[in-house]
Amino acid sequence: MEDLLSELLAPLRLQGVFHSRWSARAPWGVAGEREHCALVHYVQEGACTVELPELPEPVRLNAGDLVVFPHGTAHRLADSPGRPTVPLSSLLPDRSPGAVRTVEIDGPGPATTMLCGGLHYDDSAAAPLYRALPPVLVFDREMLERQPLLSGTLDRLAGEWAGGEPGAVLVALRAFELVFVLALRVALADLDTPVLQALRHPGISRALLAVHTRFGEQWTLESLAEEAGLSRSAFAAGFRELVGEAPMRHLTARRMQEAARLLKESTLAHGRIAERVGYRSGVGFHLAFRQWCGMTPGEYRRLGLRRGGPAVA
Repeated sequence: MEDLLSELLAPLRLQGVFHSRWSARAPWGVAGEREHCALVHYVQEGACTVELPELPEPVRLNAGDLVVFPHGTAHRLADSPGRPTVPLSSLLPDRSPGAVRTVEIDGPGPATTMLCGGLHYDDSAAAPLYRALPPVLVFDREMLERQPLLSGTLDRLAGEWAGGEPGAVLVALRAFELVFVLALRVALADLDTPVLQALRHPGISRALLAVHTRFGEQWTLESLAEEAGLSRSAFAAGFRELVGEAPMRHLTARRMQEAARLLKESTLAHGRIAERVGYRSGVGFHLAFRQWCGMTPGEYRRLGLRRGGPAVA
């Protein structure tokens, strides 16, 4: 499971963090649009609710609770469900990496204090396994208290809110990165969603690790099922149920992700890239990449050159 966690996170390449501290007195409500980053909200004091279409009902967060949005899913935060909201952009128009902000919302009611972070990463580099994570992960205070490193890091972040110290931006990035990684580790162990079950499943997890680390091998459905120690039918059904897509489709996505990285960051010939990601035929690779990306490998590389150019492999 730890190796899979590394494979889940290693390609993300965190590029910076925007973080803010909120002090809001009821009544209040804020609607955040979809962000191209992972989001973390930690409630220091008071309480609030989280609403998003993917959840059947609002989630109540109390002091000491943590919520993570791996994909930056649009959501609403408020002191109570159904509260009228204002756009996040009206309160925080600039949320670029490295920025630090404080937000205060006045009102006659109880106060809620939150620490929020947006961890910016290369969305195109996100592994298929990462994309399969649920839109939101909720960790209550009791779960966090069983994780001293995670809870301690959150406490230090909350207790040292000041942007003027030397190296503060780098410290914030590393601290939020640590919170993010530790929270996902807790999720893999304790939370019960299909893709997290897949990462804990003894057979499916072995096949996932093979797909994400040995994607250049000549895998078939039968050989992946053998890797998992399951029959072909049981493996295919279990993989689709837990991961959300067929095994070979997941393999293709992992191969295309690596091919896109090599096209963007290296000068390797297309034929060499095809070999590296498991294609014996350059034509087959060309067709698969075009179907996956909507453009040919050459078009994708030229687009990367216009945006800054590849580095030599």
